[in-house]
Amino acid sequence: MQSNEAGLLVFVEDDVNCCVDITSTKDFKYITVNSNTRTSSEVYVMESGNVREGLWPVQKRTNKVQYFLEHHNGFFYILTNAPLKDTETAVEGYYLARCRAEKSLMDKWQVVALPGSDCTFQDMDIFHEHLVLFLQKDGLPLFCSIDLPVQIDFQEPKELGDFTPWFFPIPSNLCSILPGPNNDFMSSTFRLVVSSPVIPDLTVDYDMRKKTFTILDQEEVTGLCSSLYTVGQSNVSSIQQNLQLIEDSQSWSDLSKLVSCERVQVVSHDGVSIPLVILYSRGAHIHGESPGILYGYGAYGEDLDKSWCSDRLSLLARGWVLAFADVRGGGDPSWHLAGTKTNKINSIQDFAACGMHLIKEGFVHESRLCAMGCSAGGLLVGAVVNMLPNLFSAAVLKVPFLDICNTMLDPTLPLTILDYEEFGDPNIPVEFDAIRSYSPYDNLSPGKCYPSILVTASFNDTRVGVWEAAKWVSKVRDVTCPSCSKSVVLKTNMQSGHFGEGGRFMRCEETAFEYAFLMKALGMDDKSAK
Repeated sequence: MQSNEAGLLVFVEDDVNCCVDITSTKDFKYITVNSNTRTSSEVYVMESGNVREGLWPVQKRTNKVQYFLEHHNGFFYILTNAPLKDTETAVEGYYLARCRAEKSLMDKWQVVALPGSDCTFQDMDIFHEHLVLFLQKDGLPLFCSIDLPVQIDFQEPKELGDFTPWFFPIPSNLCSILPGPNNDFMSSTFRLVVSSPVIPDLTVDYDMRKKTFTILDQEEVTGLCSSLYTVGQSNVSSIQQNLQLIEDSQSWSDLSKLVSCERVQVVSHDGVSIPLVILYSRGAHIHGESPGILYGYGAYGEDLDKSWCSDRLSLLARGWVLAFADVRGGGDPSWHLAGTKTNKINSIQDFAACGMHLIKEGFVHESRLCAMGCSAGGLLVGAVVNMLPNLFSAAVLKVPFLDICNTMLDPTLPLTILDYEEFGDPNIPVEFDAIRSYSPYDNLSPGKCYPSILVTASFNDTRVGVWEAAKWVSKVRDVTCPSCSKSVVLKTNMQSGHFGEGGRFMRCEETAFEYAFLMKALGMDDKSAK
């Protein structure tokens, strides 16, 4: 339908450092315009039924202050890391506040709940009768709900425990928890997908009113390889049956009897303990002899994905160890900041320490440790390979960020200015020196023997230019040991973007290629695994 009425300009963002999104509150009563950098926020709201009234600023942007809001019964509930005022209480990370949904009262925030000393707030969701908080405790995810509306009649901020939250029951194993499509504001049910390296995906509904949960579905695992276990075939059949959904069963099913999943702390170069999750088959793993892969990312505050992945079963059946290093640069705000800008070297040292731990403790043979990193994780792996060329025997760098110096010096590239807050601004000498000190492209070791490395690139990648992988591979072949550099391979996909080609079969093909490369690089005869 066309209209001759002139359009109404409601918002313009002139700051190129900002990303802008437009959405509505969950109850559809307000439209929100969110202007965010990686470390700061500015939110504007307007009434959905009165858009000509224009936008109201909630709070002007403040450096290093982020906030996100939802509406409930005349209040905006706000998750923020803004400094607390008029109180002696200190809080690290986010806390929950609220303000009246009125123009004149938008800047009068009242603290509702602090996370407490042993956990942090990560995100929130809101319903007619409940508010759901996404938490992290000791680096592990938790979810809880508190009843709405909240009555505030106290002088000092309260901690979460004072609101008698209901913590959603989850397995005791290390879990990855993702919220489902919880779009119904009037619902009292919250859906999660729960999994871990040894728990196939569970879809669970949590009834926040009755404080009960219902398992709706669990991914079925079929064709478990006999190399994964030492128990009899009859036991394996019963395990497979237990992984199928039983309507009246509310128990969790997992593969922990077959596969060990443990979380250890590794001491890094400066004495800080780094969480390392280690996964291996109880039947196929051989202490001090097994091959292994160390995964890493460590950027943008993102947690390393440790959710269930059936692809890993083929490696576990062959005795491989799979380890996930939660290095600084990922995780909660303080852990993230400890691996950004001039602190980025911490991420690199953490990853190296985790690799050495796997060898020292006998999880992996010293000549059979591999590494894998994607995008910024490729920068992490590439920097460690330069620093310790003998630590890894092979590596896979997927669409890797390898030429960070030159990329960060080119503000015309899509993400460069946004990444100043993550990696540093090279126009500031001290930050340029920090970037230059670990840049994978600029720190190759002339004449040194490098491990076998598969480098993948995508021609249509708008996040990491296809030239970065090509330049790095060319320079490796030019300056490092001429014999070893022959095993550094560049594989370019001429159709895909940063996240690869879509479709399950294409993803399986890519994974199979990567696994085959690592096995060939280690000289493994796969006949023995059949």
